[in-house]
Amino acid sequence: MTKQRIAVIGGTGPQGKGLGYRFARHGHDVIIGSRSAERAEPVADEVAARLEGLSGAGEVSGAANVDACGQADVVLLAVPYDGHDELVASLPLAGKTVISCVNPLGFDKRGAYGLVVDGGEGSAAESAQRLAPEATVVGAFHNVSAVGLWSEDEFLDEDVLCVGDSDEGKQIAMDLARAVTGREGISAGKLRLARQLEPFTAVLISINRKYKAHSGVRITGLPDQD
Repeated sequence: MTKQRIAVIGGTGPQGKGLGYRFARHGHDVIIGSRSAERAEPVADEVAARLEGLSGAGEVSGAANVDACGQADVVLLAVPYDGHDELVASLPLAGKTVISCVNPLGFDKRGAYGLVVDGGEGSAAESAQRLAPEATVVGAFHNVSAVGLWSEDEFLDEDVLCVGDSDEGKQIAMDLARAVTGREGISAGKLRLARQLEPFTAVLISINRKYKAHSGVRITGLPDQD
């Protein structure tokens, strides 16, 4: 395993906190990012406390978003879609691998649904790449339950689908998936396929609502993965 230093932007939310916990639990150093260090540090302390006494765990700290990016090689975007573009444009992302798990979703009395981005020809991940052209943007971890991430289970019984135009960047996300599922993530195509992965989360939300579960995605028929 290559140890990474990961800034989790939106790390005070359930998805970001859960992914930060998983990454740190399996040896990566994590910086929880938020609008201010004062908001980030208590969440970082909460994650660190959960890891206390666990052999091989990485370090966890908190910082303002810009400072968190500056300290990291890998940046995870786990922020709400509302305000996404303005935030991404403000971050120092050049030269970094940026993993987006942002899901543009809407909710009404019929439930969750995917928002149309750029007339159906875009996604949150593609917007991030457009706004940070000198970064390598990958889409991954869209469909992983925040409840499952924060659970005591060592690994989750599902797959992480990774999309990107850079094989090297996508491999980083696929390697990080081991911290969540215990096995390498699945290379699921080019970055434009985030247009399908992001709104698919609405399907899982509907399943979870019906069955009172925390469902995930599992791909079958592939060669055995370690």
